[in-house]
Amino acid sequence: MRVDMDRKTAYDILKDIDETGAYSNLKLNRCEEARQLKSPAFVRELVYGVLRWQLQLDYILKQLLDRPESRLKRRERILLRMGLYQLRYMDSVPEYAAVNETMRLSKELCRGREGFINGVLRAYGRKEAQILWPDRNQSPVEYLSIVHSCEPWIAQMWCSQYGFAQAERMLAASNRTPQLCIRANGLKTTAQALCDSLSADGFTLSEIASVPEGFRVRGSGLTKTEAYRNGWCSIQDESSMLAVCALNPQPGQTVIDVCAAPGGKTLFAAERMKNQGRIVAGDLYPARLSLLQQQALRLGVSIVECCAWDATQEKEALRQSADCVLVDAPCSGLGVLRRKPEIKYKRESQELRQLPQIQFDILRTSALYVKPGGTMVYSTCTVNREENQEVVRRFLESCGEFQTVQEKQIFPGDQEGDGFYICKMKRK
Repeated sequence: MRVDMDRKTAYDILKDIDETGAYSNLKLNRCEEARQLKSPAFVRELVYGVLRWQLQLDYILKQLLDRPESRLKRRERILLRMGLYQLRYMDSVPEYAAVNETMRLSKELCRGREGFINGVLRAYGRKEAQILWPDRNQSPVEYLSIVHSCEPWIAQMWCSQYGFAQAERMLAASNRTPQLCIRANGLKTTAQALCDSLSADGFTLSEIASVPEGFRVRGSGLTKTEAYRNGWCSIQDESSMLAVCALNPQPGQTVIDVCAAPGGKTLFAAERMKNQGRIVAGDLYPARLSLLQQQALRLGVSIVECCAWDATQEKEALRQSADCVLVDAPCSGLGVLRRKPEIKYKRESQELRQLPQIQFDILRTSALYVKPGGTMVYSTCTVNREENQEVVRRFLESCGEFQTVQEKQIFPGDQEGDGFYICKMKRK
């Protein structure tokens, strides 16, 4: 009895993520390239869906099991999550297919337990209406954590900083599938020519009002199109593009991007500069900078100089050399949970608590590179006052040469883009 290879691929990815902490987007991309999949879209939905709702799925499973859920082996738990997700959230999958295909997969992966897995999944159909949920009023943090599937500390922090209603809106938005966004590369084409080319390939495009080069796209297989291969466009979220719009780099200027890799903002800045001037792009990891260089070749960008560095340590040769400095700091990533759902299950750790100090140190060092009258933009893809507004407040108090020009916190659900923080400052 042959197993469904799409479901087997989804299982392999989920198991690798569970065992090694692999990133879902990277694993999916590699598997799509290496395996002949019948429906890559189905695999993506199953993987991301199980990850998005993992905590809630485990909560339901605990009520379906006769014995303690902690005794489940990893393979059994992953298969049960996959089957339960299909039953609960995938209307396109008939109930019999969700159960039978999961049981068929279990015969290969945990032989002898297929009857148990079949029984648990069929029990969900009988007991779905009897599932007990935390009380919204008596236990608001537990309610948000289970119903929207995230670690309790995230729900607690967002409730404390923004209130219950806003926290629930953000968590609900973080479970929605993001729409693909791209930007047109003005070095190689026009927005109209790009639209015509992708429309001919079956894609539907709509303009992003806040970014003239930006489009939302519906369709699959964008990276396989001639337009993408020829460097006419790049994939980048609307909120990420807005950080470069705030920086507003001009042709002929010197720009420094201190935490540049994988390079989306760097290369968008180069396109806006019409490939004229100089961009110094630094990152802690040389391997990540190689990705930036590959994309620069595809896009026809030649003004980027890549340097591996620790952004907290000053590069004296760059002191007061830049018209614009972009500090897209390392962060907790709570604004991009819909793209990287595995972040929702990270425990609050010492490493996370140290981020505001690292961000402050990077910001203080980066300020040394800005010319008098120059611009610096601090941005993160998170929603957390301690990593955003408090870092900037502390920086401005310690460095009186800078003043805020523009500050914006984008919440998940506010628009189509990711949660993002952008603060533009000017050196007096």
